[in-house]
Amino acid sequence: MATMKFKTNAKCGGCVAAIGAKLNNVVKDNEWSIDLKSPDKVLEVTADVPADAVVAAVTAAGFKAEQL
Repeated sequence: MATMKFKTNAKCGGCVAAIGAKLNNVVKDNEWSIDLKSPDKVLEVTADVPADAVVAAVTAAGFKAEQL
């Protein structure tokens, strides 16, 4: 299983919840996390899904994601 990292523009727990609502349609809720303390607000996904599916889910939630 691959671990992918994405730079996001999430700012708070509400942002994480909004992203999670869309992301949980693509991966399980225990397969991703967002580090709000990092400067890049890094989303880490450990799942066998294409990176563009993760980016699409984050974008659908109204946020930006760029693979690192």
